[in-house]
Amino acid sequence: MKHTIAHEFDTAMAKKVTDHAFAEYARRYPDYQPTLRWASDQRADIAFNAKGIKLSGAMVLEPGSIVMDLDVPFLFRPFQKKAMEVIEREVQVWLGKARSGQV
Repeated sequence: MKHTIAHEFDTAMAKKVTDHAFAEYARRYPDYQPTLRWASDQRADIAFNAKGIKLSGAMVLEPGSIVMDLDVPFLFRPFQKKAMEVIEREVQVWLGKARSGQV
């Protein structure tokens, strides 16, 4: 499932926003053991553990957007939607901070 978050920043700022948002997600939800590893300047591999199942995906920085894509087995689709909502909420918080010069 792909989910897109629009923004108005360059790639460097979008990467900072992504890092801060994911770090905050990891701090709030340590039981899911979230990880983010940058494979390139524009793509980060992400992973979570939910009920003993490892879920993986990517966050890709595109011009004007951050695209999240998470591969989730059918039985865990409710988790996928919730994870996407929570991550987007964190990204939106940090986009707001970037707009006000706090990043």
